Amino acid sequence: MRGRLAFLLLTAFGANGIAHSSDRIGPSHACKSGADWNEPAAPRRIFGNAWFVGTCGISSVLVTSGQGHFLLDGTTEKAAPLIEANIARLGFRVADVRYIVNSHAHLDHAGGIARLQKDSGATVIARGADASALERGHGDHSDPQFVSAKPFPAVAHVRPVADGETLTIGDTTSTAHATSGHTPGSTSWTWDACEAQHCAHVVYADSLAPVSDDDYRYTDDAAHAGVLADFRTSIARVAALPCDLLLTPHPDASHMWERFGTSAPYAAIDATACRRYAQAAQANLDKRIAKEQLGRAQ
Repeated sequence: MRGRLAFLLLTAFGANGIAHSSDRIGPSHACKSGADWNEPAAPRRIFGNAWFVGTCGISSVLVTSGQGHFLLDGTTEKAAPLIEANIARLGFRVADVRYIVNSHAHLDHAGGIARLQKDSGATVIARGADASALERGHGDHSDPQFVSAKPFPAVAHVRPVADGETLTIGDTTSTAHATSGHTPGSTSWTWDACEAQHCAHVVYADSLAPVSDDDYRYTDDAAHAGVLADFRTSIARVAALPCDLLLTPHPDASHMWERFGTSAPYAAIDATACRRYAQAAQANLDKRIAKEQLGRAQ
Protein backbone atom coordinates (compact mmCIF):
# COMPACT_ATOMS: atom_id res chain seq x y z
CA MET A 1 0.00 0.00 0.00
CA ARG A 2 2.79 2.40 0.91
CA GLY A 3 4.59 1.57 -2.32
CA ARG A 4 1.39 2.37 -4.21
CA LEU A 5 1.14 5.65 -2.27
CA ALA A 6 4.68 6.62 -3.22
CA PHE A 7 3.97 5.76 -6.86
CA LEU A 8 0.83 7.91 -6.91
CA LEU A 9 2.66 10.82 -5.31
CA LEU A 10 5.58 10.61 -7.68
CA THR A 11 3.19 10.36 -10.63
CA ALA A 12 1.22 13.38 -9.47
CA PHE A 13 4.16 15.55 -8.40
CA GLY A 14 6.93 14.56 -10.79
CA ALA A 15 10.37 13.12 -10.19
CA ASN A 16 11.01 15.32 -7.18
CA GLY A 17 7.78 14.54 -5.35
CA ILE A 18 6.83 18.23 -5.28
CA ALA A 19 3.87 19.80 -7.02
CA HIS A 20 4.66 22.59 -9.45
CA SER A 21 3.41 25.63 -7.55
CA SER A 22 4.75 29.06 -6.66
CA ASP A 23 4.56 28.31 -2.94
CA ARG A 24 6.89 25.30 -3.13
CA ILE A 25 10.41 24.94 -1.85
CA GLY A 26 12.34 24.96 -5.10
CA PRO A 27 15.23 26.45 -7.10
CA SER A 28 14.20 30.02 -6.26
CA HIS A 29 14.78 29.21 -2.59
CA ALA A 30 18.25 30.45 -1.64
CA CYS A 31 18.93 28.22 1.38
CA LYS A 32 22.06 26.11 1.18
CA SER A 33 23.59 23.41 3.33
CA GLY A 34 25.61 24.78 6.23
CA ALA A 35 23.45 27.91 6.56
CA ASP A 36 23.56 30.03 9.71
CA TRP A 37 20.85 29.30 12.27
CA ASN A 38 19.45 32.82 11.93
CA GLU A 39 19.67 33.20 8.16
CA PRO A 40 16.19 34.21 6.93
CA ALA A 41 14.32 31.76 4.72
CA ALA A 42 11.26 32.37 2.59
CA PRO A 43 8.21 30.45 3.82
CA ARG A 44 7.10 27.61 1.58
CA ARG A 45 4.54 24.82 1.43
CA ILE A 46 6.10 21.45 2.15
CA PHE A 47 3.13 19.22 1.42
CA GLY A 48 -0.58 19.53 2.07
CA ASN A 49 -1.14 21.56 5.24
CA ALA A 50 2.55 21.54 6.28
CA TRP A 51 4.55 24.74 5.72
CA PHE A 52 8.20 25.56 6.33
CA VAL A 53 8.40 28.79 8.38
CA GLY A 54 11.88 28.43 9.92
CA THR A 55 15.28 29.74 8.91
CA CYS A 56 17.78 28.34 6.44
CA GLY A 57 19.66 26.68 9.29
CA ILE A 58 16.87 25.53 11.63
CA SER A 59 13.43 24.08 10.91
CA SER A 60 10.11 25.32 12.19
CA VAL A 61 7.02 23.75 10.62
CA LEU A 62 3.48 25.12 10.66
CA VAL A 63 0.72 22.51 10.31
CA THR A 64 -2.55 24.28 9.56
CA SER A 65 -6.26 23.58 9.94
CA GLY A 66 -9.45 25.60 9.86
CA GLN A 67 -9.67 25.34 13.66
CA GLY A 68 -6.11 26.45 14.45
CA HIS A 69 -2.53 25.38 13.88
CA PHE A 70 0.39 23.37 15.24
CA LEU A 71 3.85 24.91 15.25
CA LEU A 72 6.75 22.48 15.51
CA ASP A 73 9.79 24.09 17.19
CA GLY A 74 10.67 27.73 17.72
CA THR A 75 14.27 28.00 16.43
CA THR A 76 16.43 30.59 18.21
CA GLU A 77 15.39 33.60 20.27
CA LYS A 78 16.71 35.89 17.53
CA ALA A 79 14.81 34.06 14.81
CA ALA A 80 11.39 34.06 16.50
CA PRO A 81 10.34 37.29 14.71
CA LEU A 82 11.31 35.66 11.40
CA ILE A 83 8.97 32.75 12.12
CA GLU A 84 6.14 35.14 12.92
CA ALA A 85 6.80 37.11 9.74
CA ASN A 86 6.83 33.91 7.68
CA ILE A 87 3.51 32.78 9.14
CA ALA A 88 1.99 36.15 8.21
CA ARG A 89 3.50 36.05 4.71
CA LEU A 90 1.69 32.78 4.09
CA GLY A 91 -1.61 34.44 5.03
CA PHE A 92 -1.98 32.78 8.44
CA ARG A 93 -2.23 34.40 11.87
CA VAL A 94 0.20 33.80 14.71
CA ALA A 95 -2.81 34.14 17.04
CA ASP A 96 -4.30 30.99 15.47
CA VAL A 97 -1.39 28.78 16.59
CA ARG A 98 -2.95 26.51 19.25
CA TYR A 99 -0.02 24.22 20.08
CA ILE A 100 3.74 24.80 19.98
CA VAL A 101 5.40 21.39 20.17
CA ASN A 102 9.11 20.95 20.84
CA SER A 103 11.52 18.35 19.52
CA HIS A 104 14.12 18.93 22.25
CA ALA A 105 15.03 21.63 24.73
CA HIS A 106 18.13 23.23 23.27
CA LEU A 107 18.40 26.90 22.37
CA ASP A 108 18.46 26.32 18.59
CA HIS A 109 15.00 24.71 18.70
CA ALA A 110 13.51 26.19 21.87
CA GLY A 111 15.07 29.65 22.06
CA GLY A 112 12.16 31.36 20.31
CA ILE A 113 9.34 29.48 22.03
CA ALA A 114 8.85 31.93 24.92
CA ARG A 115 8.17 34.81 22.52
CA LEU A 116 6.05 32.68 20.21
CA GLN A 117 4.00 31.50 23.19
CA LYS A 118 3.50 35.08 24.39
CA ASP A 119 2.48 36.37 20.96
CA SER A 120 0.19 33.46 20.09
CA GLY A 121 -1.24 32.39 23.44
CA ALA A 122 -0.51 28.80 22.38
CA THR A 123 -0.04 25.84 24.71
CA VAL A 124 3.57 24.63 24.68
CA ILE A 125 4.05 20.86 24.58
CA ALA A 126 7.18 18.85 25.44
CA ARG A 127 8.02 15.43 26.85
CA GLY A 128 9.70 14.22 30.02
CA ALA A 129 12.74 16.05 31.31
CA ASP A 130 12.63 18.43 28.36
CA ALA A 131 9.31 19.87 29.55
CA SER A 132 11.02 20.89 32.79
CA ALA A 133 14.06 22.12 30.87
CA LEU A 134 11.86 24.48 28.84
CA GLU A 135 10.45 25.96 32.05
CA ARG A 136 13.96 26.48 33.45
CA GLY A 137 15.53 27.64 30.20
CA HIS A 138 18.23 24.98 30.53
CA GLY A 139 18.56 21.21 30.79
CA ASP A 140 19.80 19.25 33.79
CA HIS A 141 22.48 16.61 34.30
CA SER A 142 20.44 14.07 32.33
CA ASP A 143 21.19 16.08 29.17
CA PRO A 144 24.47 14.92 27.55
CA GLN A 145 25.13 18.62 26.73
CA PHE A 146 24.29 19.95 30.21
CA VAL A 147 27.60 21.86 30.61
CA SER A 148 28.09 23.13 27.07
CA ALA A 149 24.49 23.94 26.10
CA LYS A 150 23.68 27.61 26.49
CA PRO A 151 20.53 28.79 28.31
CA PHE A 152 17.49 30.17 26.49
CA PRO A 153 14.42 32.18 27.55
CA ALA A 154 12.35 30.17 30.00
CA VAL A 155 8.89 29.09 28.87
CA ALA A 156 5.88 29.40 31.16
CA HIS A 157 3.38 26.59 31.79
CA VAL A 158 4.70 23.78 29.60
CA ARG A 159 2.25 20.90 29.21
CA PRO A 160 3.96 17.49 29.43
CA VAL A 161 3.12 14.93 26.75
CA ALA A 162 3.47 11.15 27.01
CA ASP A 163 4.95 8.77 24.48
CA GLY A 164 2.20 7.85 22.02
CA GLU A 165 -0.09 10.69 23.10
CA THR A 166 -1.99 12.46 20.33
CA LEU A 167 -2.94 16.10 19.84
CA THR A 168 -5.80 17.02 17.52
CA ILE A 169 -6.74 20.33 15.95
CA GLY A 170 -9.52 20.22 13.37
CA ASP A 171 -8.89 17.29 11.05
CA THR A 172 -5.18 16.94 11.89
CA THR A 173 -3.88 14.63 14.61
CA SER A 174 -0.21 14.61 15.57
CA THR A 175 1.40 11.83 17.60
CA ALA A 176 4.37 12.18 19.98
CA HIS A 177 7.05 9.48 19.79
CA ALA A 178 9.70 9.16 22.49
CA THR A 179 13.11 9.25 20.80
CA SER A 180 15.41 9.86 23.78
CA GLY A 181 19.15 10.09 23.29
CA HIS A 182 20.12 13.51 22.00
CA THR A 183 18.30 14.78 25.10
CA PRO A 184 16.33 12.73 27.63
CA GLY A 185 13.00 14.13 26.41
CA SER A 186 13.72 14.16 22.68
CA THR A 187 10.47 13.70 20.79
CA SER A 188 9.59 12.99 17.18
CA TRP A 189 6.19 13.95 15.78
CA THR A 190 4.06 12.36 13.05
CA TRP A 191 0.87 13.24 11.21
CA ASP A 192 -0.83 12.54 7.89
CA ALA A 193 -1.03 15.28 5.28
CA CYS A 194 -3.14 15.19 2.14
CA GLU A 195 -3.11 17.17 -1.07
CA ALA A 196 -4.85 16.74 -4.41
CA GLN A 197 -6.45 13.48 -3.17
CA HIS A 198 -3.07 12.03 -2.23
CA CYS A 199 -1.87 11.52 1.34
CA ALA A 200 1.51 11.02 2.98
CA HIS A 201 2.77 9.95 6.40
CA VAL A 202 4.89 12.90 7.54
CA VAL A 203 7.62 12.38 10.15
CA TYR A 204 9.33 15.22 11.97
CA ALA A 205 12.18 13.08 13.31
CA ASP A 206 14.15 14.60 16.13
CA SER A 207 17.95 14.81 16.20
CA LEU A 208 19.64 11.45 16.67
CA ALA A 209 23.19 12.77 16.90
CA PRO A 210 25.33 11.61 19.88
CA VAL A 211 26.58 15.12 20.73
CA SER A 212 27.74 15.64 24.30
CA ASP A 213 30.00 17.48 26.71
CA ASP A 214 33.66 16.48 26.47
CA ASP A 215 33.58 14.39 29.64
CA TYR A 216 30.26 12.63 28.93
CA ARG A 217 30.42 8.90 28.19
CA TYR A 218 27.39 7.00 26.85
CA THR A 219 29.09 3.79 27.99
CA ASP A 220 29.31 4.94 31.62
CA ASP A 221 26.39 2.98 33.02
CA ALA A 222 27.15 4.07 36.56
CA ALA A 223 26.54 7.72 35.68
CA HIS A 224 24.13 7.40 32.77
CA ALA A 225 22.26 4.14 33.29
CA GLY A 226 20.06 3.15 30.38
CA VAL A 227 20.89 6.15 28.16
CA LEU A 228 22.68 4.11 25.50
CA ALA A 229 19.93 1.48 25.39
CA ASP A 230 17.31 4.23 25.08
CA PHE A 231 19.28 5.84 22.28
CA ARG A 232 19.44 2.59 20.33
CA THR A 233 15.73 2.00 20.89
CA SER A 234 14.97 5.51 19.61
CA ILE A 235 16.93 4.97 16.42
CA ALA A 236 15.05 1.72 15.80
CA ARG A 237 11.73 3.47 16.44
CA VAL A 238 12.43 6.15 13.84
CA ALA A 239 13.46 3.48 11.33
CA ALA A 240 10.17 1.64 11.87
CA LEU A 241 7.81 4.64 11.60
CA PRO A 242 5.42 4.78 8.63
CA CYS A 243 7.27 7.46 6.73
CA ASP A 244 6.67 8.92 3.28
CA LEU A 245 8.04 12.40 3.94
CA LEU A 246 10.93 13.06 6.36
CA LEU A 247 11.52 16.42 8.04
CA THR A 248 14.19 17.15 10.66
CA PRO A 249 14.91 20.00 13.12
CA HIS A 250 18.22 20.63 11.33
CA PRO A 251 17.56 20.70 7.56
CA ASP A 252 21.12 19.55 6.89
CA ALA A 253 20.61 16.39 8.96
CA SER A 254 18.34 14.94 6.28
CA HIS A 255 19.47 17.01 3.27
CA MET A 256 16.14 18.83 3.19
CA TRP A 257 17.23 21.63 0.85
CA GLU A 258 18.58 19.17 -1.70
CA ARG A 259 15.54 16.90 -1.44
CA PHE A 260 13.03 19.72 -1.86
CA GLY A 261 14.74 21.34 -4.85
CA THR A 262 14.04 20.42 -8.47
CA SER A 263 17.64 19.27 -8.83
CA ALA A 264 17.28 16.89 -5.87
CA PRO A 265 19.21 13.62 -6.20
CA TYR A 266 16.20 11.72 -4.81
CA ALA A 267 12.51 12.41 -4.36
CA ALA A 268 11.16 14.28 -1.35
CA ILE A 269 8.46 11.64 -1.11
CA ASP A 270 10.56 8.64 -0.18
CA ALA A 271 9.42 5.73 1.98
CA THR A 272 13.06 4.83 2.72
CA ALA A 273 14.11 8.24 4.09
CA CYS A 274 13.45 7.50 7.76
CA ARG A 275 15.26 4.18 7.57
CA ARG A 276 18.29 5.80 5.96
CA TYR A 277 18.23 8.62 8.51
CA ALA A 278 18.19 6.04 11.30
CA GLN A 279 20.92 3.96 9.68
CA ALA A 280 23.19 7.00 9.50
CA ALA A 281 22.42 7.76 13.14
CA GLN A 282 23.23 4.19 14.17
CA ALA A 283 26.56 4.37 12.33
CA ASN A 284 27.42 7.64 14.09
CA LEU A 285 26.48 6.20 17.48
CA ASP A 286 28.51 3.03 16.84
CA LYS A 287 31.48 5.19 15.90
CA ARG A 288 31.09 7.21 19.08
CA ILE A 289 30.86 4.06 21.24
CA ALA A 290 33.93 2.57 19.57
CA LYS A 291 35.85 5.75 20.32
CA GLU A 292 34.82 5.64 23.98
CA GLN A 293 35.80 1.99 24.28
CA LEU A 294 39.17 2.65 22.65
CA GLY A 295 39.79 5.45 25.12
CA ARG A 296 39.07 3.13 28.03
CA ALA A 297 41.47 0.50 26.64
CA GLN A 298 44.37 2.90 26.33
